[in-house]
Parts: sequence; structure tokens; C-alpha cells
Amino acid sequence: MPGPLPNIPFHSKPLMNGHKDYGFLNIEQRKATLAYFSSFVRKLPISYVTLVYRRSQFEDPARLMESMGRDISSAMIEHLGFFQSFDDVKVYYDNGQGIVKQALDRSVGKVLSKGVVRRRKTSMTDYRLEQVADYLCTIELALAKYEAKENGETYNKFFGDIGSFKRNWLKQARSKRI
Repeated sequence: MPGPLPNIPFHSKPLMNGHKDYGFLNIEQRKATLAYFSSFVRKLPISYVTLVYRRSQFEDPARLMESMGRDISSAMIEHLGFFQSFDDVKVYYDNGQGIVKQALDRSVGKVLSKGVVRRRKTSMTDYRLEQVADYLCTIELALAKYEAKENGETYNKFFGDIGSFKRNWLKQARSKRI
């Protein structure tokens, strides 16, 4: 493997499962790729917040979208000074889940002046920052899976047991939370 990261866009799920562009890499190469990407994220001047939902806890998609929208707005209001410190706020989303897109569009538009918000439809191959968001979401999802004892063999292979995961992967990611 030339260099620390293969010359393919980072995408957690295919990487961990050895699918798509990662099919030619063995497990050790994929683990190394994840570790290198983690190191890259650690050095970036970024901040993040995540929200985790279980569809089964909502009676219908409209209630889930309502909850998402409310939580996104609350998080933005809580950190309004941070968002207002920028001339432009760009919302990049691949439109993978319509319900998330709608919640983002409604919430961001309500909290921030429409003149500063720029929306862009993207894919994982377009922006490294979107790949970073994918990585951070993977770490937060892994925590939810570990806590629900739904982590499975893939998480154990890449992150170890829950203690190892929390000490290493989660601690590093959480140092970037707003």
C-alpha cells in the first residue's frame, strides 16, 4: 500500500466491511487505514456535535423528523456564537436519508440568517471534511452499539472491547466535540 492512506475516499462502512473500493485490502491494511485517518482527524481544527436516534422509538417518520429538527435547532442555538463567528455556514449533505435532509434544511434555516447558509449536495468522494464527518459519526454510532451490546464482530475487530474503544477511539473523537 503506497503511503499511509490508499488513494481512495475514506468511507467507514465499506472500509470496515471490506467492500467496494476496500475489497482489495486485507483486514490489517484496513485497520491501518482507519488508524491513519483517526490520526488525521485528531490534527484537524474542527468541532462537532452528533445526535443519535433509534427509529423504533418513534411512532412514525414525521415524529422522528420533528425530534431531529428540534434537537438540531437546540444544538445550534446552544452554540450560536460559534456559528455566528463565520461569514458563511455551509451545509453539506449527500441526501442519503430524506428525513435528515428535511430536518437539517428546516432547522438551519430557522436558526441562522438565510443569507449566510449555503447548501450543497455532495458525495463521500467530494470533500475530505465530509469523510471526517462520516468517521466521527461512525465512532458515535459504535458507542451506541457497544452500549446496547449490538457491537458485533466488526466493531470488536477494529476497536477492541468497549473499554479499549472508549479509552482510544472515543476519547480521541470526543476531544473534538463542541
